[in-house]
Amino acid sequence: MVAIEHVVYILECKDGSLYTGYTNNLANRLKMHEQGKGAKYTRGRGPFILRFKRVFATKEAAMQMEYQIKQLSKQKKIQLIDQEKKAIISE
Repeated sequence: MVAIEHVVYILECKDGSLYTGYTNNLANRLKMHEQGKGAKYTRGRGPFILRFKRVFATKEAAMQMEYQIKQLSKQKKIQLIDQEKKAIISE
């Protein structure tokens, strides 16, 4: 049995805006965004840069994180992205 990954991600759109989403198949979801079949918000805003990705054990935990991120200002989202980068670099 293949384990399902529950992923929260942030995309930077070509217009500089940030999109936060949830998926259990990130590669497929990114492909859908690029094809204009992802979220309504991202249509026409590609190409995209994946700026943030965090994997969770449960869908519930991922959905909670997605909601929390969506409540943040753009500046706070950028801070979150920067913190994640620093954590990866220091590993």
